[in-house]
Amino acid sequence: MVGSGVGPLDPASLARDLPVLQRELPGFPSDGDGPVFKAPWEAHAFALALTLHECGAFTWKEWAQALSEVIAEVRRRGEPDTGEDYYRHWLTALERIAARKGIVTETLLRERRGQWDEAARRTPHGQPIEL
Repeated sequence: MVGSGVGPLDPASLARDLPVLQRELPGFPSDGDGPVFKAPWEAHAFALALTLHECGAFTWKEWAQALSEVIAEVRRRGEPDTGEDYYRHWLTALERIAARKGIVTETLLRERRGQWDEAARRTPHGQPIEL
């Protein structure tokens, strides 16, 4: 996956981890072939979480807890749970667990969000955003 620092999904790892994800994560978007993504960034976020898990950064139980916390916060705010924002919740959980585990700092996350916003503003509509 270009630009994410994450390589392509390893089919063997995905085959091994997918049943666990489907069982432990409520509403995990998948079909008979595996995960379903509406946009490339969703696949990047998924691949990053899978890669960090495989590197031992966190267990699937820890991941499920982090994602469940984010989804519970969204529900408490009264936001509709249509599944449309599933990978936004996934990304929030990924940022939080990475910060908790010391993989990234809150300062670095803020800086990266700012860089992303700036890159998005200067990128013509329909073109890939590059940092």
